[in-house]
Amino acid sequence: MSKRLLWTMLLGVGLSLAVLIASSHRATVADLLRYDFASLLVKIALLVFIGGLVLTLLFREPLSRALEAAFFWVVVALLLVVGYTYRFELRDVSDRVLAELMPGRAATRGNTVEIVKSRAGDFSVAAHINGARVPMVLDTGASAVVLTQEAARAIGLPVGFLTYSVNVETANGRTQAAPVTLEKLTIGGINERAVQALIAQPGQLKVSLLGMSFLSRLESWEVRGDKLLMRSYP
Repeated sequence: MSKRLLWTMLLGVGLSLAVLIASSHRATVADLLRYDFASLLVKIALLVFIGGLVLTLLFREPLSRALEAAFFWVVVALLLVVGYTYRFELRDVSDRVLAELMPGRAATRGNTVEIVKSRAGDFSVAAHINGARVPMVLDTGASAVVLTQEAARAIGLPVGFLTYSVNVETANGRTQAAPVTLEKLTIGGINERAVQALIAQPGQLKVSLLGMSFLSRLESWEVRGDKLLMRSYP
């Protein structure tokens, strides 16, 4: 089998697998039950075997190499079927591995989001507010979500027209913050709308805080060892 043909077929297999995984969120249990995977597996293996044999003979390879090539594509077909069948499990595993390697990245399993503690000892959270990425730190002592001026600008709030009317206690003493309602706050697979929040005055806060106005909306949340577990309502 020529190297050009081999790489072309490998590229095709890779693209096919990528398309299957990318479109997997559209599949439902009912969709999967409509297919007999055992029958499908046999048909794919037979098709690949015959196709590989014909292609190899067309390139006038010896019979032994033709059989070797056909066996190779049968194995590839089996891997594709197995990968597609267990695509949801593989996605969960990859999310958990990335969460361990990248503290702050949310790993989602069902309605539970898991975040690993950072090296600094706190829980850094990569949140998305109104579609914009906002780095935050878990603060269970904060009664509300509190955003920095930079974060407020990033999510499109009119910071020049905010009214700082809410008294708050900080490490530097008493100050005032501006009350706002966040259209959407997303962490991993958890989406909350109309979340009450505060905007800190310029220079009052270095990093945005994930406080109780978000946490109190969850079904439960807990710190277990070096992991933060947040569970939304089904």
